[in-house]
Amino acid sequence: MTSSTPVAATRPAYGQELQAVLLDMDGTLVDTEGIWWAAETGVFADLGHVLDEVHKAVVVGGPMARSVGHLMEVTGTTATLAELMVAIDTRFEELIARGAPLMPGARRLLTELAAHGVPTALVSASHRRTIDAMLRTLGAENFTFTLAGDEIARTKPFPDPYLTAARRLGADPARCVVVEDTVTGVASGEAAGCHVVAVPSLVPIPAAPRRTVVSSLDQVNVPFLRSLVRGSVNVDLH
Repeated sequence: MTSSTPVAATRPAYGQELQAVLLDMDGTLVDTEGIWWAAETGVFADLGHVLDEVHKAVVVGGPMARSVGHLMEVTGTTATLAELMVAIDTRFEELIARGAPLMPGARRLLTELAAHGVPTALVSASHRRTIDAMLRTLGAENFTFTLAGDEIARTKPFPDPYLTAARRLGADPARCVVVEDTVTGVASGEAAGCHVVAVPSLVPIPAAPRRTVVSSLDQVNVPFLRSLVRGSVNVDLH
């Protein structure tokens, strides 16, 4: 298991403006959004409920409690939130037991960040048990530490996850870059005061101040990330 306890402050060499990169997991590094939807539809089907595809864009990428709560409301199920979250987590882990595909450019980016000694944290709304299962694919060695959604009182879209990650790395949020794929995650990173690189998965995300939109992680490398902190680049690279 990867510990989520605070780590010693880690800063890049003097004069290097980029202090840390904070990465989302589902839909950003790992192509799991469809797998989560399959887990949710499977569990609700077992209870006699068919989920309409219209709900996919609402629940995918959001905090699990909020997503499941929405599905409970639209289906009227009598199962409890706690029961459903455990069942969905279990179904998801069964589906990824043989591994999950990484997003294009993810492995290369993680390798490059490690080679340049850039402090890197995995910051996810997923639960600890799910992150630990996914680290078998991602490689725990690629992250200074990981932070799960059930290890913090308020998860995305609140700023708390990214503020916590920056603090544990001894970094200034304004000199961190967050990489996210959903509106919820982008909102969290921006509320924390970080630069954000958005790689939209299901829902389009427009460029905005301190937000750069790219179509793939293939467009993201260390010089590019450093340039965002130095020059506050705000462009759409779709």
